Formats: sequence, structure tokens, C-alpha cells
Amino acid sequence: MDKTAIVTGGAGGMGLATARILGADHHVVLTDVRRDRLDAAVAELASAGVSAQAELCDITDRPAVDTLFATAVATGQVRAVVHSAGVSPQMGSAETIVKINAVGTVNVTEAALTMAHDGSALVNVASIAGHMLPGFLVPKRTYRLASTDVDKFTRKLVATASRGPEKMRPGSAYSLSKNFVIWYSQDRAAAFGARGARILSVSPGTFDTEMGRLEEKSGSARLLEYAALKRFGRPEEIAELLAFCASDKPGYLTGTDILCDGGTKAGLGLKDMISMARHS
Repeated sequence: MDKTAIVTGGAGGMGLATARILGADHHVVLTDVRRDRLDAAVAELASAGVSAQAELCDITDRPAVDTLFATAVATGQVRAVVHSAGVSPQMGSAETIVKINAVGTVNVTEAALTMAHDGSALVNVASIAGHMLPGFLVPKRTYRLASTDVDKFTRKLVATASRGPEKMRPGSAYSLSKNFVIWYSQDRAAAFGARGARILSVSPGTFDTEMGRLEEKSGSARLLEYAALKRFGRPEEIAELLAFCASDKPGYLTGTDILCDGGTKAGLGLKDMISMARHS
């Protein structure tokens, strides 16, 4: 195959499900931080007839991300990137969440931009949590630092997430980091467009993945009370959307976010969101 797709967080969940679809007409470079899970994912894809390879990569390390993209280019023209790697509130401190979700997205996005070309696409995975941050709490001045001073951006975003009670800080960092993913994907659209390329984000709601089930502890399942569809989403459902957005079919789709949440946000009012935050 002369086309390559990179899928971060590809060892399981929605990343692996997306790789399975993209693999129909792309060589897939899967990346994650655990070799055992990556190897198992590649073996699973191979059994389904998908050409894939595993590459370890810490997305918080820009040189490592650059190496990942260089490795992928050696296999064929990188036409699609789906950036699904990330962590949730139960998986780390506010600082860890900011570094992986926000700084990791900066690193992947900027690496993808250097190799962007006519018809290529980057899809960043955000979250419904990014839509639940009130506008007056969105620190856009801090967000803008991501393009000029990543270290200062990181410090300020961690400080913003750490203003409340300690137990709420990981959740705050998660909402902020995912709101940033949405903002940054829109902010960088012109730069990608200048190369004939696209960038957008997709915001999943509550999905039946390992991470999604882990977050039941923080009350994520309560979101289903407000959803139009009273169930967890399936990984293959969000994967279809991610793969479509990364394909060449929606060639005019860029600089926006697509919310895929089973109608959850449609049923949430401001008081409901405040209540969710207090009980998370």
C-alpha cells in the first residue's frame, strides 16, 4: 500500500477499532506506550487482513513524536492521522492529564503539520467534557501559548486546573485539556488549509471502552440519565465516525468539532452540569 495512517492510542478501544477500518486501504502505524498491548493489537489486525506495525511512542516527548512520523513516512505517504491517545481523570494527576491530553495533542498536531499535504487529514479526539466548560472559564490566553511557549502553556494550564479542591483537580484538568483540543484543532485549521490538508476534532460521549468503564467511578455513567440514547456507545460506532473524518470523503470538513454523545449534551442544562461537577 502507498498510503499510511497513524493511529495513536491504537492498542485498544476506539483507536484499535478505527485502525481496523482505516486498514482497509491504508498501512496502519499503531502507537501506544505498552509494547505487549501494541503487539497484541497488531496480531489482531493481521488476522483480519490489515497491514499494521507497532511503534512505541510517548506523545509528551516531541522528539519521540517526530521519530514516529518519520518512521511512518518511510512506509508510505502519511495521508491520515487519528490521535486518540489520552488519559481520563481516574488515570493520573492534573499535571499528568495536561501533559498527555493537551501537550501530547500539540506535539502530534505540529508533527502532522510538518508533513501535511494536499488531501491529508488529522482527527484529534476530544470529549464531551470539553463542551461542558462554561465559556467564561475557558483560558484562551493560556491556550494561545501552546503555539509560542509550550512549557509556559503547560505550567499555566496545570495551575488553572489546580485552583479548586484537590479531589476535583484531575476532573478539571480533563475538561480543560479536552476543551483545549477542540480550540486548538480549530486554531490550526488555517495552517493545515494552506497545505491543502484538514484538521478537526471529534468529541465522544460515554463509550464502552476500558477507559470509559473506568470513569464510571467518577460518575460518568450519570450522563446516561440525560442522554437521548440510554446506553454506552460502542467503540465501533465512534470508530466509523473517526475513520470517515480521516478519510478523503469529507474533503471540505475542517476546523470544527463533531460531538458524538448519544444526545447527552442536548439533555443537559447548566444546573445539571454543575451538579455533575460537584458529584464527580
